[in-house]
Amino acid sequence: MNTFAFGMPSPAETIVIIFVILLLFGSKKLPELARSLGRSLNEFKRGQTESLPEQKEEAPKEPAAAPAPEEEKPEEPKADA
Repeated sequence: MNTFAFGMPSPAETIVIIFVILLLFGSKKLPELARSLGRSLNEFKRGQTESLPEQKEEAPKEPAAAPAPEEEKPEEPKADA
């Protein structure tokens, strides 16, 4: 026998759960609850997508590559005049 704690409920159990939820909240309150849940999820997703560009800007930028050190040229011998 499958129980809710260890797996998916059977179709009969699902119907009982839905019936109990309808009794607890009533048919008028359920659409309002679903709407508010949908709005809060949308607001959460919007906040996530808005914060991603900010995080990219705040990331430490890689320092510019240091210029390569110039090689020292050996001095040419001075010609005596």
